[in-house]
Amino acid sequence: MAEFDYSKGAGLSGDYQLNIDQKYYNSLYIEGFSQMMSSPSYCYKFYWLEAIVTLISMDVTETTMNDIIDEMICNAWYSVCEFHIHLTRLKKNNDVDDGLERAINTLKMYSDLSSQASKDEIKAVIKKYDDKLKDNKKQLTAEVPYRALSAFFESDNPIKSDMSINRKISYIKMVNKNKKLLPYTIGESNALKREIIFNKEWIRMIQDNTVSILGWIQYEKVKWLQRNNPEVPGLIYKLKPLDKNIRNLEKVKVLWKEVLKIEPMIDIFTDISMTEEKYDIDHFIPKSFVVNDELWNLMPVDSSLNSSKNNKLPEWDKYFIKFAKNQYKLYNQITNKEKIKELYIDCFKDNLYSIWAVNELYKEGNGEEKFYRILEENMYPVYKSARRQGYTVWYW
Repeated sequence: MAEFDYSKGAGLSGDYQLNIDQKYYNSLYIEGFSQMMSSPSYCYKFYWLEAIVTLISMDVTETTMNDIIDEMICNAWYSVCEFHIHLTRLKKNNDVDDGLERAINTLKMYSDLSSQASKDEIKAVIKKYDDKLKDNKKQLTAEVPYRALSAFFESDNPIKSDMSINRKISYIKMVNKNKKLLPYTIGESNALKREIIFNKEWIRMIQDNTVSILGWIQYEKVKWLQRNNPEVPGLIYKLKPLDKNIRNLEKVKVLWKEVLKIEPMIDIFTDISMTEEKYDIDHFIPKSFVVNDELWNLMPVDSSLNSSKNNKLPEWDKYFIKFAKNQYKLYNQITNKEKIKELYIDCFKDNLYSIWAVNELYKEGNGEEKFYRILEENMYPVYKSARRQGYTVWYW
């Protein structure tokens, strides 16, 4: 349960401080608000609140359950489609257990929408295939809209899964009128058309504190996702598309260019000799999974192949040794040529974060066999994690 130091406004216990203006404590039950994401069974509880806060920040005062679900699908689309993030742990038979993830997978099955599609594009496709999503959407609205408010109720929460929708709505209205002002109440229209009406006092609070609240939601959401995807690195960077222009390969390109002047290498996929004039730098394990441009995962490749490999994994048994041999040639130049060593040092800031790479892999004195072993021991677990996460193999 979140604990507050009321002398400092709202301070969530843990690493993230939810700072709410003190003036709202007199009229609103901020502690209840801070517990709206506590004890989740599924990830869509986080996306529900995030969608509500986002809509309120856009001056929406009343919406429908359907529109909130659409917002949730948009917010989770990139993570699920681009990185195969599971919003909740899979069932024992490896079936998807999270309703929001199932909705996204359904939409993906019927459309050819890009993982990096805009919100407008996603909503247009949702509208087109809305009849295919009805069952998924209804399941998402069965419990969360009501249980998300449970922190505002008495300790003996009467809202149970077997309680009728009408009784849940009546109880929520009674609490809002007689006990505590709720962030929203629920209308009486049918199914997905049922209204979500935001309270004007809560609208003011949320609009005044949107940045802090969304930061808190993201923090709690990332903690949940990381627990349910323990093998996925850099998960926080996989919630929204990164700026495609941010690439840290320029110094690596200079390094490989100088190495290729001294020692031409074979492209690991085509077995054709590469020259300094015609090659690209590519990731062996896709960048979308490792979320970095570290030197140990980079390789020069024929420039005509980079786009076809795209976001897939090379066959490990077929290509790793070839990849390791080129890496070892690079290592030899680093340890034997002063100019190459200087270029390698220039890569530290953007392309060398892993302690094992700096202290073990590129340490002077490694023989070829030892170099391969260090590289394989550290890369193969990452490769296997990517496979388990759903990344497919590229067969050239």
